[in-house]
Amino acid sequence: MIWYPYEQMKTMKTPYKIIDANGVYLYTKDNKMIDSVSSWWSVIHGYKHPELNKAIISQVEKFSHVMLGGLTHEPVQKLSDKLQSWLPGDLNYCFFSDSGSVAVEVALKMALQFYMNQKEEQRTMILALEHAYHGDTFKTMEAGDDEDYHFVLKAYGPSKYVVHIPTKIDALEQAFIKYHDRLNCFIVEPLLQGAGGMRMYDVSFLKRARELCDQYGVLLIFDEVATGFGRTGNRFVADLVLPDILVLGKALTGGYIGHAVTVANKKVYDGFYDDNPEHALMHGPTFMGNALACSVALKSTELFEKQNYMAKIQKIEQITHRELDGFSDPRIKEIRIMGGCVCIEVYDSSILKGYQQFAFERGVFSRPFLKYLYAMVPYIITEQELIKVLDTMKAWFKL
Repeated sequence: MIWYPYEQMKTMKTPYKIIDANGVYLYTKDNKMIDSVSSWWSVIHGYKHPELNKAIISQVEKFSHVMLGGLTHEPVQKLSDKLQSWLPGDLNYCFFSDSGSVAVEVALKMALQFYMNQKEEQRTMILALEHAYHGDTFKTMEAGDDEDYHFVLKAYGPSKYVVHIPTKIDALEQAFIKYHDRLNCFIVEPLLQGAGGMRMYDVSFLKRARELCDQYGVLLIFDEVATGFGRTGNRFVADLVLPDILVLGKALTGGYIGHAVTVANKKVYDGFYDDNPEHALMHGPTFMGNALACSVALKSTELFEKQNYMAKIQKIEQITHRELDGFSDPRIKEIRIMGGCVCIEVYDSSILKGYQQFAFERGVFSRPFLKYLYAMVPYIITEQELIKVLDTMKAWFKL
């Protein structure tokens, strides 16, 4: 029996059974629907992309996977080289893993051990944002701040290792004044907080965070698992403000295979580079640097560049504004748009009950959660298809 995610199995609705997928469409036996959420924001090139398929098939004919312990291979070397040349600043050192949550765990572990290696053993604390979501493994849950997902942590009581603040500069400054000598990192989902409610904030907050991290010697971590590869309208938010550690996942492989990477700058890497074996990063996911995942990630980045995806994302944002600016309903609290993301927040979560089936019957797959009806479409979507997604969202409020 399948145990499904984020569901009470006793009362869950029967999931739609997908028998095929192509482009932006998912197919059931009797229906086809636009995937408006890109399979949890990852399938940026759509389904069954011929070039991504070819990259997978070509690699699988050689080998699918070998461990990175004592071995290496061309796909992981090429992907590391590509990311080194592609990412801003000196974000050059790639530690691969098999999911975004694990990659964030690695980042948090790096930040803690970086200071432990320097005998700064008082730096055990993490600064994070209110409404943060960084994954469902235990340390990422602790860094997160969303009881709708992580209420299980109530069993442990309040954490003495994590401080959460709102995205306000005065709160940021006060936190650094109070905790700076005990902090090892400040971790954020930059500009766009995904599972915490598609909350959006200004880049000025991140610029001030960079200044304070420099002033007090604290590492800045960007969790761009969801925001990377154009979702905010920026290629990476790290292009605007440079972190010490960057975490990528989801769209890294175009949504084909679970894979992620934690990318460190030279300062962080040098904090581990030593004759002392105890200063090594003792972490090693079995499927890190998976050859299939690296091969498809290379092709995915190539498509992103050669087909000018930033222009596609800009068009998605423009169309979304055109179709939704000025739209209102007494049940709607706010409509937020950023890059390839749109969110309609309602006052009462019960307002969205039944929307998924409503959308399904109109040829759109959607998965609203809590008080948030949102879309994060594949970047290859046509204007007509995008309008259909947005019209379906508006139609719900006209019932």
